Amino acid sequence: MVRPASPAPSGRPRAVAVVGAGMVGLSTAWFLQERGVDVTVYDRDAVAAGSSWGNAGWLTPGLATPLPEPAVLSYGVRAVLSPSSPVYVPPSADPRLLRFLAGFARNSTARRWLRAMRALVPLNSLSLAGFDLLTGGGVEARTLDAKSFLAAYRTAAERRVLLEELQQISAAGQSMEFDVLDGDEAREVEPSLSDGIGAAIRLHGQRYIDPGHFVHALGDAVRARGGEIRERMEVTDVRDAATGVTVLTGDGRDRRFDAVVLATGAWLGRHARKFGVRSLVQAGRGYSFSVAVEHMPSGPVYFPGQRVACTPLGDRLRVAGMMEFRKPEAPLDARRINAIAEAARPLLRGADLDARKDEWVGSRPCTTDGLPLIGATRSPRVHVAGGHGMWGITLGPATGLLLAEAMVTGERPAQLAPFDPLR
Repeated sequence: MVRPASPAPSGRPRAVAVVGAGMVGLSTAWFLQERGVDVTVYDRDAVAAGSSWGNAGWLTPGLATPLPEPAVLSYGVRAVLSPSSPVYVPPSADPRLLRFLAGFARNSTARRWLRAMRALVPLNSLSLAGFDLLTGGGVEARTLDAKSFLAAYRTAAERRVLLEELQQISAAGQSMEFDVLDGDEAREVEPSLSDGIGAAIRLHGQRYIDPGHFVHALGDAVRARGGEIRERMEVTDVRDAATGVTVLTGDGRDRRFDAVVLATGAWLGRHARKFGVRSLVQAGRGYSFSVAVEHMPSGPVYFPGQRVACTPLGDRLRVAGMMEFRKPEAPLDARRINAIAEAARPLLRGADLDARKDEWVGSRPCTTDGLPLIGATRSPRVHVAGGHGMWGITLGPATGLLLAEAMVTGERPAQLAPFDPLR
C-alpha cells in the first residue's frame, strides 16, 4: 500500500525515509526530527550492523584527512597483493575495482590531497559540536575525552611522516596541538607501549566513543521521538515522481515520502546511480578484535607505521586496522586478523593477542577523491550521505546536521559545496 505524502507548500519535507541505520543515517534522521520532520529509517540488517559497530571509535577531527595520499603510492604492487599488507588488493580484482584504484591513484598526489584537505576542514570543525548536540539533546551515550592520544613509532625517522602531515594539515587551515615525545616519555604516558617504541606524538583535544553503544543509543533516541526504524528490511527500489518518492521493500509494504536519504555506506551506488551519482563508492574493509591487557591505556593508541589503531573500551582493548579493497559482502578473512595481531605484537606490552574476542570486519565506503558525497542528487527529493571512508563516525553527526538544514531550508550550506554527489 502506498501512503501519500503531503508536502508543505514551501516544499519543506514533512516525511522522509532514511535508508541506512549507521552513524550517518541515524544522525541525519535525528537532525531532521529536530526540524520537525517525521522519519522512517530502513536497514537491510540492523542498527549499527555495518561499519559503525566494530571500528576504532575515534572522534579525531585533527586526523580526518583524505584517504588518497602520496604515501599510499609507495606501497607498490607486491605489497598490496600481500595478505599481511595494511593495504590489500585481491589479485582477482574485477574491472570496477580496477577503475576505482586507478582513480584513487590519480588523486594520491600532494596537490590533490591538499585541495581535498581544505575541503574537509569546515566539516571537521563541526564534528565535535555535532556530537555535543546529540548528547545534549537526549542521546544517552557519552563521548570520552582522550586523556592521552599517542601515535607511536619504532624510530624518530618513522615519525617524520606524521609530523610532515601535521604541517600540511595546518597549512590547509586546520590546527592541531601536539607534543613530540621520545620512547621513554611515551611509556611514562602509556606503560602498555613496549620497549620497541622509540618515538611518539601526543595529540591533544581528541575524543573517542564505543561506536556500537553510541549508534544504538542514537537509534533509541530516534525511536523515542516517534521515528520508526525498520530493521532487516531490504529496500529493493527507490522511485521518484513529482508527488514524492516511493520506497519499495521486500515485504511489499511500499511507502511514499516527500524525500529520501540514501545512507547505505559501501552499497551507496546501488540506488544512487540512477539519480545521477556516478562517483564510485568502494568498500575499504577494516578488521578489529578485542583483547585483555595488563594496563589499559587512558586513551587511543595508534601505530601509524603498521596502520593499527587501539581503543580502550570497557575492560578490553579494541585493536583495529587494515584497508582491504574487496566486495562488502565478502566473508571475514582470518589472515587479516592475524596480520593485525602480528603487527601489534612487538609494540604492545601485556596484551593477550592470542585470546581474541569480537573478531569483526566492516566495509568503509571509500571514494576515489577521498571526499564524501552529501546532498541532493539529480532529483531534489533524493539525497545521499556517504563515502566518508574511515571517518564516518567522526563526521556522521556534522553530516546529518548540515544535510538536514539543506533539506528543510532548500539552501545548501557552504560547508557541503565540495561534497556535491553529482561532481
